[in-house]
Amino acid sequence: MKASNILSELGISHLAEAGDIAVHSPIDGALIGRVASQSAADVDRALADAQAAYKTWRNVPAPRRGELVRILGNKLRENKRALGSIITLETGKILQEGMGEVQEMIDICDFAVGLSRQLYGLTIASERPGHRMAESWHPVGVCTVISAFNFPAAVWSWNAALALVCGNAVL
Repeated sequence: MKASNILSELGISHLAEAGDIAVHSPIDGALIGRVASQSAADVDRALADAQAAYKTWRNVPAPRRGELVRILGNKLRENKRALGSIITLETGKILQEGMGEVQEMIDICDFAVGLSRQLYGLTIASERPGHRMAESWHPVGVCTVISAFNFPAAVWSWNAALALVCGNAVL
């Protein structure tokens, strides 16, 4: 399957020529598409936007954050073959491996949805009479995920899905 057909199937064919960096398949060297380079100012702006989003996202109740991750998992299910095909073109993996990465994304989304209802803390005994200590989880902020070339989807999603349900923004 050609990259342009897959991107059309996903409704994002306009992105295939959206940048200045050519991306070629390791399978046969064919042009897959183009991605846009980013300046330092672009990155700073993305970080500032993520920080602003985090300030709102951290206040969304964890089960509601889990709902967003559930929707993501369902979208992945709907587009598993097309997404697996893109991974195949990008990495040179066989289609089953590409679809396996998408399945790992789906699986971690399911796990994270369950986790979103389990972000509770321990109550711990204190040496002070009439007092107890309580463990409470708090989001840490903006998380960045850098993934290996040979696992462009699975590794990213392991981190992103968990960070999102915990109230963090993710780049």
